Amino acid sequence: MKFDYTLGFVRLLFPVISASFATGELNGEDSSLFWGTFRPNLYFGLRPRVPNSLMTGLMWHSLADYRAISETRHACEQGDRFEGYTWTEHDPRLGGIQVLNDTRMNVQLTTEWLKVSGGETGGSWAARISGKPIREDEPSSTAIYFYVGSDGLGSLELENEEDGNGIEGVIRFTGSTSHLGDFRLRIEDGPDVTYVTEGLHAERFSRKLGKTSFIGLPLQQGQVWKAKELLLRNIFQEAQPILSEYKDKDREPPSPAKAFCYPESFVGEFSFDIYYDAEDVKTKLDANGLTAGIKGFKNAFHERFLQKFPLPSTTPKDLIDFSKAITANLLGGIGYFYGTSIVDSSFTHDWDDDEMFNTGEKKSSHPALVEPRELFTATPSRSFFPRGFYWDEGFHLQLIGEWDNDLSLDILKSWVDLIDDDGWVGREQILGEEARSKVPPEFQTQYPTYANPPTLTMAVTAYIDRLRALPDEIDVNLGMDPTGQQVLKVPVLEPGLSAFHLSALRRHYHWFRRTQRGQIRQWGRKARSRTEAYRWRGRSETHVLTSGLDDYPRASLPHVGELHLDLISWMGFFTRTMRDIANLHWSEDNNMYCDVGIDEDDESHFVCHKGYISLFPFLLGLLDPNSPHLGSILSLIRDPDELWSPYGIRSLSKSHPLFGQGENYWRGPIWVQMNYLALSTLYKTYIPSPGPYQRQARDIYDELRTNIISNVFKEYQRTGYVWEQYDALTGEGKRSHPFTGWSSLVTLIMSEKY
Repeated sequence: MKFDYTLGFVRLLFPVISASFATGELNGEDSSLFWGTFRPNLYFGLRPRVPNSLMTGLMWHSLADYRAISETRHACEQGDRFEGYTWTEHDPRLGGIQVLNDTRMNVQLTTEWLKVSGGETGGSWAARISGKPIREDEPSSTAIYFYVGSDGLGSLELENEEDGNGIEGVIRFTGSTSHLGDFRLRIEDGPDVTYVTEGLHAERFSRKLGKTSFIGLPLQQGQVWKAKELLLRNIFQEAQPILSEYKDKDREPPSPAKAFCYPESFVGEFSFDIYYDAEDVKTKLDANGLTAGIKGFKNAFHERFLQKFPLPSTTPKDLIDFSKAITANLLGGIGYFYGTSIVDSSFTHDWDDDEMFNTGEKKSSHPALVEPRELFTATPSRSFFPRGFYWDEGFHLQLIGEWDNDLSLDILKSWVDLIDDDGWVGREQILGEEARSKVPPEFQTQYPTYANPPTLTMAVTAYIDRLRALPDEIDVNLGMDPTGQQVLKVPVLEPGLSAFHLSALRRHYHWFRRTQRGQIRQWGRKARSRTEAYRWRGRSETHVLTSGLDDYPRASLPHVGELHLDLISWMGFFTRTMRDIANLHWSEDNNMYCDVGIDEDDESHFVCHKGYISLFPFLLGLLDPNSPHLGSILSLIRDPDELWSPYGIRSLSKSHPLFGQGENYWRGPIWVQMNYLALSTLYKTYIPSPGPYQRQARDIYDELRTNIISNVFKEYQRTGYVWEQYDALTGEGKRSHPFTGWSSLVTLIMSEKY
């Protein structure tokens, strides 16, 4: 069986630019997070955590026919129809191992990456790319392209002597940038490589066989992400003269491996290594060191995983491997983003602005690019949501923090740095052209009156809880409660949340209270508080995207008088001072918590839809363990005709007329993060507390935990993916995949780390 492999190395460099960008000071302590697989939108992309610097990427396609090049792999795409791709191990401080099963191209690729931290410029790293056919009984040939691009001021020079026939042996580069200093880069083929030297037209192309081609392309600043488009255009241009010779002739044209400008081909399995050596790091990796290092990293990851997430000794190996993989995929989905974003500070929906609602005077829309910002963040889905999402991140940091508390703090501080002087932070962080290329235009603009569930509070709380287990704890008041009551306490350790970050969080809290406040005194409402009620801005007639539960049923008629149960619950979680305020949302007639709306007669009324929204006071642990309301909620959860299923708690009751209707995003499907909230509050709040519902809470917890774990694992085995949501009737994975953002919380559920 013959397996052909070609390697192309592309240099992308804009040689002289004028740019302003942030400068990050490095030291031995934080250099371990300087380099990383921080381009998670790519199947394999490396970059440092500084703007306008070096970036790498990997591309490939089949050489079985000329059509396959149109399906060249680069960015993660659900349409590529892989039979799964996953980081089996990943630690942003050390390295990662990823397996990609590309059945269409009949190749299984493995990317192994290791780094050596230290020095003043972020350290060194090495990567090994290897491949083998998935179906060994079929011919398989693959073109592989590795590129490196300088997206800012710097140089990158080829040391090898090059001619039109390519480069033999090790490929060497030298380079320099303001952040990285001087560095060297080299590419080496793996051992025992056998070259293909025969076949049709082999004599004509014999001078190129066994060599690697190199292309250097000048680019405008910020355009390295377009490497695929530029490379393919160059390949087509180079191949056109060759293929034109065979047009309208009886002669069979050469194979793509020969006609394209990357003709290096091997027989059998293949591998090649890439080494990046910072000038100021003494330890230099070679093939033997990389092999030993990867083996050591794999063992270390396994041991650390079992220590961080202890599982019973009877846990099957395939279930442990699954939990390791979803944890590694969340860590492997961490990225660094930099660029401009689109913000509209003037536009407001009719029912968002009280004055405009009364006068009928509409405000025009004026979206504009704002200054570049940077963000270090996990991502929900590498293929579909490769960017920062505010309300997802609080869940991401639950698992990341259990793995590496300091890493979670680094990400948390990066998000807090985005809070502006008014206290606002955008719900989606779509920074730069590359990020915007993955987002429909209608969703690109962010609005400074729009909120999102404040899950960063969850991340702060979890970070504090983990620090409290450490010695020498000092508590300080965050000062976020206007009454002077202590709300959050932060152990002051280094590194920790600075006074700047605490001040930003306080601004953020007050921004919520100021901009999302609802109207209580109108429409004859009675409440214990005259100020504490809340309403999501940014809703349409069918969606409240800002709530995070997009198409979940709300009042049929948008109105400035609405009060939203989930938002007051989030604010209660934010301050822990609003337990009693939720009584405004309790409907005795429906025996459940509800939104409050305004009907056609301009009267206040309850808007009740059994589902996640009605559970929020429970989900966030705001109910007293002895509250009779708790019993009603637990009964609603456990009713199979309402929210209970063998696969998890449904987002909307099975008996609801809108169940499974329309977009069916939050109208029945099961979401892991909401089930995690339920399990967490049962485990931490209601099971340990004596009361009339303690036994019921324990029974629901045990069964729900088993259902979630078994269904997500079953679908992973069946499809090769973890999914964004799961079908309310069958448990099948639905929508975005892989979705190892908050769906990876299954690891915490398995190890009962809440």
